[in-house]
Amino acid sequence: WDKLHVENADHLLTTAERITLTFFLAVIIIMTILGNLLVMVALCKDRQLRKKKTNYFIVSLAFADLLVAIVVMPFAAVELATGNWIYGDTFCLVRTSLDVMLTTASILHLCCIALDRYYAICCQPLVYRNKMTPIRVALMLGGCWVIPSLISFLPIMQSWNAIGIEDIIESRRFSNATNETFCVFLVNRPYAIICSAVAFYIPLVLMVLAYQRIYVTAMEHARQIGNLQRAGSAPEYFEGSESQGPSRMKIETKAAKTLAVIMGCFCLCWAPFFITNVIDPFIDYSVPWQMWTAWLWLGYINSGLNPFLYAFLNRSFRRAFLMILCCGDERYVRAGSFGPSRPYTTSVNGTSIALR
Repeated sequence: WDKLHVENADHLLTTAERITLTFFLAVIIIMTILGNLLVMVALCKDRQLRKKKTNYFIVSLAFADLLVAIVVMPFAAVELATGNWIYGDTFCLVRTSLDVMLTTASILHLCCIALDRYYAICCQPLVYRNKMTPIRVALMLGGCWVIPSLISFLPIMQSWNAIGIEDIIESRRFSNATNETFCVFLVNRPYAIICSAVAFYIPLVLMVLAYQRIYVTAMEHARQIGNLQRAGSAPEYFEGSESQGPSRMKIETKAAKTLAVIMGCFCLCWAPFFITNVIDPFIDYSVPWQMWTAWLWLGYINSGLNPFLYAFLNRSFRRAFLMILCCGDERYVRAGSFGPSRPYTTSVNGTSIALR
């Protein structure tokens, strides 16, 4: 959500600083594009990844992050490096709307992933299948895109966010000293509160509650498994499709931890921005543009973090990534899997998964 007020940015940056900044931002954009493309290709090529409902949310999230890197970040980088907006007022509104929409879409996808993990781990397999039907998954994915559109393009293109602060926005849009224009996006108090709640705070509360319940359930199962092992009656692994045994909980709990780390990184990256977003209208828009720039790009960086989190924390994604990067050479895939050579199979809510 672009609130950059950069009237004097070009005077604050030397040529060397400008080159360094441009290089740094270009690296972020390129890594974000390549990483999220890798996630999408992995889902398309790996049949095992496509079997799990959670991964449909992940590939949709990767698509949202890819759009951030293609249609939002480059223009923000150009404005930051040059200290000027050269694309006109209409495209400023479009870029800002896309920024708001894609940011909101990212956290709504993570919220859906948390709910999916909650039903998978805390409920019986039959309940999970009844809750997470293909139609419901499709509706949830649709909501991840429709809701952000309603709080971005509709109010921003209609200038509802500017009601009552038109004079402030106009005074910051043009600099008489440098004869330059800027893509200024300020929001009034109602818009700041409502949209921040929908885009961040409400989904954050739902995710925290879901993962708290997952943690409690995982700890309870771990205690029960420990008791069985001490009694000498815990099986090594389970094969049945309805298995509620240790193997199922091990798989699901590991997946939940991976997704919790991804969610945590998202919150750490975006919380400073959304906190400032709510506070700024109540302190007469006095937050300096340098702080807005830092918080905004911290949020953008999160769009490039998720693929690397998948690679290091999720063995299935790591194997799929290595298959793509190594052109399917099994020698490199086995070397990078960091697991036993003998595959073990189990079933998670009716889906067969290879443990490598």
